[in-house]
Amino acid sequence: MSPRRSYDQYCSAARALDVVGDRWTLLIVRELLAGPRRYTDLHADLPGVSTDVLASRLKDMERDGLSTRRKLPPPGAAYVYELTRRGRELLPVLQALGEWGRAELGERRPTDAVRAHWFALPLLRALPAGGAGEGVVEVRLEEGDFHLYVGAEDGPVYGDGPAPGEPDARLVLDAGTCEALARGELSVADAVRGGRITVSGDGTVAKALLAV
Repeated sequence: MSPRRSYDQYCSAARALDVVGDRWTLLIVRELLAGPRRYTDLHADLPGVSTDVLASRLKDMERDGLSTRRKLPPPGAAYVYELTRRGRELLPVLQALGEWGRAELGERRPTDAVRAHWFALPLLRALPAGGAGEGVVEVRLEEGDFHLYVGAEDGPVYGDGPAPGEPDARLVLDAGTCEALARGELSVADAVRGGRITVSGDGTVAKALLAV
C-alpha cells in the first residue's frame, strides 16, 4: 500500500483530491458502481491499467474507506471488491465530472476503447429528472447490453449485461444515438420522439418515457 500523499491544504477540495485524485481511482469507482466486481473483471474493464497500479489503488481505496473486499461463499470462492456507503457517495461527483467533460468527448477515436456499460452513467444522467419513476431499465446496444437502476438509493447503480428478470423498461438504440446522448447533443425525449430510441415495457419508467 502506497503512503497517502497530501496537498497539505486546509480545503475540502484538496482533501477530497488527497483521497480520489490519483490516476484510475475514480474510474475504479465507476466500475464498482455496478456492484461487487472481481479483480479480473475490473482489470478487463479498465484497459490500460497495469496489474500493479490496480492492486495498489484497490488497497488505497480500502484504507480510505471507499471500498471493501470480501470472499464469496462456495461455489464462488472468489474475492470481490465493492463500494462502501462513503464510496457510493461519489456517484454525483462522477455525474458532475461526466457532465463537465461532455465538451471534451468529441467523436470516438479509432484508438478509443469502449464498453457498453460506460454509457450507463451518461444515460442515467440524461433520463428525465424526476419524471421517469423508479425501476430497472435494460439498454440494448450494438456493443452489448447493460441495465440501470433508476431511482436506486442503495446498492448498484447499474449492471453489465441484461437485466435480472423482466425490466420495467427496455431501450434499444444504436451507438451513434448513445454517443450523442453522452455528448449532450440529444435528449432522451427527442430521441424517443424521433424514433432513435425504441421503448418497450409496462413499468412506470417505460410509461414515463413513452409519454414524453
